[in-house]
Amino acid sequence: MKKILKKISMLLLLGYVGMGLFLYVNQRDFLYFPTPNTPTVYKNMLLSNEALNINIIVLNEGHENAILYFGGNAESMAKSSDYIAQQFPNFTIYLLDYRGYGGSDGVATEEGLYSDALKLYDTIKPKHNRISVGGRSLGTGIATYVAAHREVSKLALITPFDSIENVAQGRYPIYPISLLLNDKYDSLSRVKNIKAQTFIVLAQNDKVIPKKFTQHLIDAFNPSQLKVTEIKNRGHIDISSDEKYYKIMQDFIGEG
Repeated sequence: MKKILKKISMLLLLGYVGMGLFLYVNQRDFLYFPTPNTPTVYKNMLLSNEALNINIIVLNEGHENAILYFGGNAESMAKSSDYIAQQFPNFTIYLLDYRGYGGSDGVATEEGLYSDALKLYDTIKPKHNRISVGGRSLGTGIATYVAAHREVSKLALITPFDSIENVAQGRYPIYPISLLLNDKYDSLSRVKNIKAQTFIVLAQNDKVIPKKFTQHLIDAFNPSQLKVTEIKNRGHIDISSDEKYYKIMQDFIGEG
């Protein structure tokens, strides 16, 4: 019996270690889902950063005020461009193709995307009176980083999280995620440095980002700078198909 228990224990240990190694080696495959380079009718601006060419899709050129938008981990900026352009006609909008996505070189990493986002902000700042920043899902981690390090007029966060580390720990509770994870996107720690008026939009039926991880982020903000709206009967993926979605975003961002 002792031998059998020992063998079972060894198999369980090997399975635990093997699964942990698999998660560690393939972690970025669970976080980033690069989209193909799809043609659009809009201008493509190449941003040179760290010896890479980063593609930016520019919508509604020539306006005094701008929006920087950072999408979800599988969101195609090219496919989103036409509808976004129509919803915010009084703003010039910059859609960043993450490294390895669309027309951008390289491979996505947390530090790399932060670097590209700040380079984009600094490049366009002289052209605009004010800049608002929006992010969805993974993109909220980049949006909070920009808002904590640069002057931002308005900050809109759609289906955000406190940190990818906490979300991953909730999904894999038996593993020491803090030791395994390279890209942590810790928005919670940056709230204290965000001065912009902020809007958080939740989906009632979000199964990707459990509500408690969004609530941690909400609780960290000063209530006087934060507005929160929950869209009923929508999930993480289909939240933007609700007729209320763009209306509440337009109301928050303003007229330009």
